[in-house]
Amino acid sequence: MSRTPSAQGLYDPRNEHDACGVGFVADVKGRKSHKIVQQGLEILLKLDHRGAVGADPLAGDGAGLLCQIPDEFLRSLDLGFDLPAAGAYAVAQIFMPKNDGEREALEAVVESMAKEHGLTVLGWRTVPVNGAGLGYSVKPTEPKVRQAFLAHPGLDIEQDEFE
Repeated sequence: MSRTPSAQGLYDPRNEHDACGVGFVADVKGRKSHKIVQQGLEILLKLDHRGAVGADPLAGDGAGLLCQIPDEFLRSLDLGFDLPAAGAYAVAQIFMPKNDGEREALEAVVESMAKEHGLTVLGWRTVPVNGAGLGYSVKPTEPKVRQAFLAHPGLDIEQDEFE
């Protein structure tokens, strides 16, 4: 019995793959800490193969970290808008095209979809990145990383459902 859904729309189960390397770091008491993020990055550095590698040794499928929203850090930034209480907003991290017109069109789609689901886009943030370690083959397609801050004003939903 297959555990993946059948092909539908743009989804094709033939594109499913297992992860070639996975690391896990957590505080057993559930405490938030930048040290946990640093340890996660250390794991990534120790994984020799973090994705497919071809002729360009600095190009691969990439890797990422899943972590809680760093509320204190985000509040320290000049976002140009106010954040609601912790837990009452979400942050969508989106890889966008560098072309201004294409990016603005995609942001409009995100805002429309958010509104359709009863959410409010509070604002956007461009994430500073350091692409110095990128390989020559991926630099031309390096995305602009944008964050959309979403709130659920007036929605009576559980935190897990909102997330």
